Amino acid sequence: MPGKFYEAPVDEYLPQNGNRGYRVSRYELELAYKVPSNRLTGRAAIIAVTTAVRPRFALDLSQALTVSKVLVNGTKAVKFTHQHSKLVITPPERIPAGGVLSLVVQYGGTPKPVRGPWGEVGWEELAEGALVASQPNGAASWFPCDDHPSSKATYRISITTDSPYFALANGTLLRKQTKASQTTWVYEQSEPMSSYLATIQIGPYRKHRVGSSHGLVPMQAVVPPRLRANFEHDFARQPRMLEVFNDKFGPYPFEGYTVVVTDDELEIPIEAQGISIFGANHCDGRRGAERLVAHELAHQWFGNSLTIRQWRDIWLHEGFACYAEWIWSEEAGGPTADQMARAARHNLSREPQDIVVGDPTPQRMFDDRVYKRGALTLHALRLELGGATFFELLREWTIRYRHSSVTTEEFTDLAGHYSLVPLRPLWDTWLFAEPLPQLPPYGGMSTA
Repeated sequence: MPGKFYEAPVDEYLPQNGNRGYRVSRYELELAYKVPSNRLTGRAAIIAVTTAVRPRFALDLSQALTVSKVLVNGTKAVKFTHQHSKLVITPPERIPAGGVLSLVVQYGGTPKPVRGPWGEVGWEELAEGALVASQPNGAASWFPCDDHPSSKATYRISITTDSPYFALANGTLLRKQTKASQTTWVYEQSEPMSSYLATIQIGPYRKHRVGSSHGLVPMQAVVPPRLRANFEHDFARQPRMLEVFNDKFGPYPFEGYTVVVTDDELEIPIEAQGISIFGANHCDGRRGAERLVAHELAHQWFGNSLTIRQWRDIWLHEGFACYAEWIWSEEAGGPTADQMARAARHNLSREPQDIVVGDPTPQRMFDDRVYKRGALTLHALRLELGGATFFELLREWTIRYRHSSVTTEEFTDLAGHYSLVPLRPLWDTWLFAEPLPQLPPYGGMSTA
């Protein structure tokens, strides 16, 4: 197709996403959003280092947004094309490998989600406000980026919107300024973050602190006033949950943790870096979504701090977060992790045995069987190593690769150092074969 930007894919699961020739270190986004008209205008300053000499560079950006100007390394406006959700930029002169690539992109439009095999992801207009839920490839719905999980950078996000609304983005609120009917909120995300984990939440919210977790991490809630009482009940055990995970998984990896509850219902909760987003339906006053509260909190370690390098390794996010649900059940006086695992295996045995957890295919990477079989893989490993050794492994895993990109091979290699016997048979049967294995017998393992 004439004009299409062809390049070897960064990831076979999302061949159209991610770009070569540079590594982004910093995004600075200045955004303005009009809630009634769903109109977004933006200025994105992107600082990168080139990895090769190239005539042109590409960014991911939805066709719903129109680019008006691009600057490269402070020069006057440069040539660009914007087709097939690729913004392709031609610098006025070649930049040597290892050189600075500083881009400024001015753009605007009516943002809408990116449609794909997993539904619609990205910027979503709410009844009163907006949310961003970008996994796996929705970041390009609202800013130009290298939209791949292995591309991690720091962010400053400034969002100006109508004053009655609360605006949240990742990181620490640096300042808030109101002029006339508009308020500008400026957030700094100092820990490296993948583009799909960047988020903005706008709505009729109020912020309040969440109960003490003995000073481990500042926790806050951003919720509609009508749901405050339900939230206080449904999320009451979250500080204790944080203490448990801090013990089992190692130190919480970010400066704080915020839960957003939208005024609208959401099909599923969504993780972002330092933030989890729940729908009003998850705040029912009956603590009916507590396993999901545990799941989303666990993603701060597994997914947000340790982020997969390739989407085929999605079990490193979802299997771990699912297993955290079982750990919390055990700690909270519910069924033990072993009971939860055996029940899950029984249910999975009734389903088709046609998925490979370690390489599930793009269409199935968010299949619930990846989540449950990924968690069962961890339980089988825990039964093999013993509880105390298993959690030692998890703590080293999160500390060694804190804020980094990870692969299945790195996890299996590290686990091998904790075992007296080869673990290859375990990985071959649980991660790389379709038939569902039997769990080893329960040996009264320690929960330490």
